[in-house]
Amino acid sequence: MGRKKGKREAILPADLKREIIIKDEKAETNPKWGFPPDKRPIEMHMRFGVINLDKPPGPTSHEVVAWVKKLLNLQKAGHGGTLDPKVTGVLPVALERATRVVQALLPAGKEYVALMHLHGEVPEDKIYAIMKEFEGEIIQRPPLRSAVKRRLRTRKVYYIEILEMEGKDVLFRVGVEAGTYIRSLIHHIGLALGVGAHMAELRRTRSGPFKEDETLVTLHDLIDAYYFWKEDGIEEYFRRAIQPMEKAVKHLPKVWIRDSAVAAVTYGADLAVPGIVKLHKGIKPGDLVAIMTLKDELVALGKAKMNTQEMLTKTKGIAVDVEKVFMPRDWYPKMW
Repeated sequence: MGRKKGKREAILPADLKREIIIKDEKAETNPKWGFPPDKRPIEMHMRFGVINLDKPPGPTSHEVVAWVKKLLNLQKAGHGGTLDPKVTGVLPVALERATRVVQALLPAGKEYVALMHLHGEVPEDKIYAIMKEFEGEIIQRPPLRSAVKRRLRTRKVYYIEILEMEGKDVLFRVGVEAGTYIRSLIHHIGLALGVGAHMAELRRTRSGPFKEDETLVTLHDLIDAYYFWKEDGIEEYFRRAIQPMEKAVKHLPKVWIRDSAVAAVTYGADLAVPGIVKLHKGIKPGDLVAIMTLKDELVALGKAKMNTQEMLTKTKGIAVDVEKVFMPRDWYPKMW
């Protein structure tokens, strides 16, 4: 497809590296309690899992989720960000107890590869220059067919990388904040170029920590894996087709808690400072935080009430306001 530009590093919020600070080096976890993400029995693995699904062209995201529920005989499932019927690519589908974890993907960012067709001839250097100007904060209005109110809103474009150009066709990769409309972005790029443009094809290649080149499965893969398990008792392929729900919070700042604090959180208590064993550097009040066990199990999601330094130095007070609990109450014993 003609001219290519040298690839540069493309960064989403999900790629941020976080430093762990140890608060209590002597804290240990009892192996009798809980289920580490990679050791869960297969039925439990499914009920606390997320499928990194390759959405085919044609069905809506809602229809795809309905098919997965029916296939796996589940009561609940949810997806991590709607894709239009014609659009393909990464669609995280969270199952049963993990369904609400898709909220955690909102701040992680998404990546797409799009084919833009220009309505007139434009010099390549101008295309590069104009598209570069769309990195950063942009203002969009949701399209007419959108399910949300059509108010102007600000969204962030983290990077735009032109992959190939041939004539009036431009293939590019773009990393954006959740809720950014690529069709609208292409329309406005066309206006800025002075010739107009429309989206010819679109594929989502990332949704936060879920990537196109890692653990992506098709509906056919899922069906085959499920029947290998159900009919032949071979669970290897089905286990590989489903990721632990912890994968969906890989990018979030975390606090790890004592075994003695786990049950209290699962019964509805907010996380107090004495329960924290280690935590990520850079946590700020208001941040969405994942509360983890020392076996790296997701206990709950919540909003930080303190910053990292306060969680380290204070001896009492609420560190995290718990909003969504994922761990069942019987995995760890009551210790109060």
